[in-house]
Amino acid sequence: MDKRSEMHRREQRRYVIGYGGSLLLTLVMFGVAQVFGIETTGVYLTIGLLGLAQLIFQLVYFLHIDRRRSSREDLDLILFSTLVLLIIILGTVWILGNLAVRMHMHAM
Repeated sequence: MDKRSEMHRREQRRYVIGYGGSLLLTLVMFGVAQVFGIETTGVYLTIGLLGLAQLIFQLVYFLHIDRRRSSREDLDLILFSTLVLLIIILGTVWILGNLAVRMHMHAM
């Protein structure tokens, strides 16, 4: 086998592992929600942790983000984008929560 076909098989194997792992994590999330119900707080924590695991799994197997030096810039870009999104989302929740508290205090 030449080097190119070996690299192709390795890439294909990574994608199959990534797809299988993501599918398994998704099915586990649905199973936890189905068995325990969505009302309990432990289910929210479990689904959140499984979602985080799936995010990391997809970053590694589909986007090829790892700790090597060549992909460090990609990781920096993803982390910065995540920080900006968190600032936007948490800022919006904070402002809307503050607005809700102010509006309901005068309803007495």
